[in-house]
Amino acid sequence: MTGTPGLLTLEAQLRLVGAALVTAGLVHAVLPRAIGWPADLAGTTLLTRQVSYAHLFFIGLACALLGLLPLCLAPDLLAGGRLGTALLAGQTLFWGLRWLFEFAYFSPRLWRGDRLRTVAHLGLSVLWTWVTAVFAAALWHTV
Repeated sequence: MTGTPGLLTLEAQLRLVGAALVTAGLVHAVLPRAIGWPADLAGTTLLTRQVSYAHLFFIGLACALLGLLPLCLAPDLLAGGRLGTALLAGQTLFWGLRWLFEFAYFSPRLWRGDRLRTVAHLGLSVLWTWVTAVFAAALWHTV
């Protein structure tokens, strides 16, 4: 047996990352209720509520759109052209910063002592590590 099997290829990993990011984008539709935003934001101003929900919408949209690139265009991203390399560099930087924020910005007080939030933190830590590593590996492949 030669070569890399199915899901372990870089192209397959890029597609899986893309699917995960599209899913993350779609999850933003139910995220406010899942994390209790309606109650949390009830005592704030209309401006704060609307800005919060607008930002959430655009973050979800950005996740979905950033996921569609590798999901639909993995071979093009890996082809080594200037545009593909630039897109991979941007994705690596973007998701690498998101990974960094998981540890350097969000306080452990947000999840410690709460089983569901601890599982979410651990899951997101693994997700952002995988996403960043796949984009970095793809970038390395193109340069």
